[in-house]
Amino acid sequence: MIYAYSDGPRATESAPAVAEVRDILRSIDWCEVILCERETNLGLGRAILTGVTEVLTKHESAIIFEDDLICVPGTYKYLCAALSHYHHDHRVMSVTGWTHPRLTPSDITDQPYFDGRAECWVWGTWTEAWDGMQEDARSLMQRCETKGIDVTGYGSDLPEMAAAELQRNIWAVRFLYLHILKGGLCLRPPWSMVEHIGFDADGTNVKRISWVGNPPLKLCPPIPQTWPEPIENSECAELHRRAIGALPPITRRIYRYMRRIAAKTLRSLS
Repeated sequence: MIYAYSDGPRATESAPAVAEVRDILRSIDWCEVILCERETNLGLGRAILTGVTEVLTKHESAIIFEDDLICVPGTYKYLCAALSHYHHDHRVMSVTGWTHPRLTPSDITDQPYFDGRAECWVWGTWTEAWDGMQEDARSLMQRCETKGIDVTGYGSDLPEMAAAELQRNIWAVRFLYLHILKGGLCLRPPWSMVEHIGFDADGTNVKRISWVGNPPLKLCPPIPQTWPEPIENSECAELHRRAIGALPPITRRIYRYMRRIAAKTLRSLS
């Protein structure tokens, strides 16, 4: 079964393209399609959050594809197998079909691995793991700080995205911080099964080619006969910091100091 969420057009001139996409969705005859045609434009963040939440109130798990992502044959079957295997293991909060050579640990061959930073490019999760997504990213980040968790441990981009989440109407940083707060893991494949084809001026958040573009995709990895134990690969956090950037130690201290000052100021004003 496919739940297809079609957002309303952002502008009048986009209406014909939206109508064309909906015609394509209605023409699918190889499975049941439940089509939600929104009259207004919710934008990326609100559209994903509301759509996934609606589906996970009806089903125990879901796999989410966005329209600017393409996959190799077998991706859906691979992720379904992963969701089925780890369904009752609370250490695993999500699975994904995307990774990148710069993020892949050195000891990975043809088996998947676990990462403490979640993913938003073709991914799956369960209803229980989604619980907590009603909180915004900044609140989740602050809860991480209260627990003594380094909020830049998986890249210095996360605090910046959390601060801009509501204004930019994005959502994935919320899911990332929910993983970090709960100590949850994301299963990644040994090589990417997914590529982003939306690197252009029409993109909502990604408007140009960046390092996240993968080399040509290979065939789908083999579905494991024996799935790995949910233990994060020790290289993951460092690989994210190298690829995305990490705040230098002195900058981290200044950042934490400024956060404490801001918190004290807000308390004094309340």
